Amino acid sequence: MTNELENKELIEKLPKEGVHCYPANASKITRNRIVSVIFFVIGVFLVLVGLLKVSDNIVKIGLLLVGGVSAVISILVFAQSFLIAKFRVAVDYNEKNVVLRYRYSKIAIPFENFDGRDGSPDQAEELINKNFKKDTTYYLVLDDVFEDACYQTSSTDLESMDDFKQLRDECFAIAEAYGARNSKDKVKFYYEKGELSDTGSTEIDAVIEETKAEKKAEEEAEAKKRAEEQAAREAEEAAAKEAEEASEKAEVEEKSDEE
Repeated sequence: MTNELENKELIEKLPKEGVHCYPANASKITRNRIVSVIFFVIGVFLVLVGLLKVSDNIVKIGLLLVGGVSAVISILVFAQSFLIAKFRVAVDYNEKNVVLRYRYSKIAIPFENFDGRDGSPDQAEELINKNFKKDTTYYLVLDDVFEDACYQTSSTDLESMDDFKQLRDECFAIAEAYGARNSKDKVKFYYEKGELSDTGSTEIDAVIEETKAEKKAEEEAEAKKRAEEQAAREAEEAAAKEAEEASEKAEVEEKSDEE
């Protein structure tokens, strides 16, 4: 499978050795450290208050839990800031892997499984970018195409925009050379509409279409019912009006006969 997807000519153009490391944004690292220290101090303070000042057992347990969790999370975040300072993403040409830091894990995606493509912000990030950020943020998806999860980094996650552009160029070159993105065996996500149309309708598409058809039928039935009810009301109103007019006419004729 791999040999059919690889482009030997493009692979020869890639570096044969070396590791290119892309550390995280220095300002984000500093902010994470400051915030984690603050929450660590708050957590320790809550624990001490619970141990030394509070006699009620329920309140004491609550303070110990909240303070302890806050302190532990702060330690983990503080320690992680040193890991991502070394690199957030790395391209290892020695081992032929794209490596990224995810929490305390190092995730290595082999070149022959790798796809790099432009990403997009989620709704919350898009709202923040639109209203609070002056500079445009760019996103890059780092995907193992044979696994059901992919990862995303952005231009604000890395040290500089130049780093992001270089990483993007490297990822695109690797993905193009090894061709995993073109495999028919890749994991397909429901939002990859273009690829789903090439391979035929999936079960998800069928369910969506069936749901749409059912909803449309229900709406049409409801509209028809409303139209019939409206027509019946109009007929009743017309009949009532006609009866009223007939009654008024009969009264007029009766009065004329009496005169």
